[in-house]
Amino acid sequence: MKSRPDSTLLRSAILLALTLVVAACSGDNDKDKLPPDQPVAVLYDKATKLMGAHEYADASKAFEEVERQHPYSPWATRAQLMEAYADYQGLAYDAALATLETYIELHPGNKDIAYAYYLRALCYYERIADVERDQTDTRGALKALQDVASRYPGTVYARDAKLKIALVNDHLAGYNMSIGRWYLGQHLYIAAIGRFKTVIKDYQTTSYAPEALERLVECYLALGIPSEAKATAAVLGYNFPGSKWYEDAYALLKAKHLEPEKNDKSWIAGVWDTVF
Repeated sequence: MKSRPDSTLLRSAILLALTLVVAACSGDNDKDKLPPDQPVAVLYDKATKLMGAHEYADASKAFEEVERQHPYSPWATRAQLMEAYADYQGLAYDAALATLETYIELHPGNKDIAYAYYLRALCYYERIADVERDQTDTRGALKALQDVASRYPGTVYARDAKLKIALVNDHLAGYNMSIGRWYLGQHLYIAAIGRFKTVIKDYQTTSYAPEALERLVECYLALGIPSEAKATAAVLGYNFPGSKWYEDAYALLKAKHLEPEKNDKSWIAGVWDTVF
């Protein structure tokens, strides 16, 4: 007499078969969810209308769909750049940057490549944090803007990049000044001098240069280095004679019976472009 198959094994086999059927159906459903192919002009027009309606997330997806359905058409290249622009407008900077990096790598000779570099710079620039926070995006913005200015001189993008470079440098100078002031307030004079020197060496054309010079005078006097204090005050007086910061530095020296004095052996004489 034949034994009956084990009921547990039979149930397991049935469940496995059902699972495979469901999985197969699910796969078919996923395929069904993909939008049907449409003419490229229809897709692009839809994406453009979404941009006009400020539906930036949907517009980005719509432009991506142009690339997916028509990857080798001239529209696809333009759609990729527009996808990045839609993400930029929607403040999705990371997504925009990822798309732009791909665009720049794949289409270095495209007529819109200058704009791609410029848009990449804007993605960093608009994420610049205040001077109390990490400045990674600020440095990224500076590098990206310098790329635009050096690669595409004479373009409207380069002109705007140069204006923004000046603002970024001022921001970075402010960042170093903020840290330097804190060190100075804690009487950590060597650390403070390092920050103020950075401003003088790297950002001497910014609005923070006069204050950085005055703060250096404070630090040198506090450390008992009158020769550097006098030399720094001389540079400050020569370059910013009517400024509040020179008046403050001069008063500090006078309180110790000192006068501003040029010193060609001082480090500051070698780094300040317009000194004497």
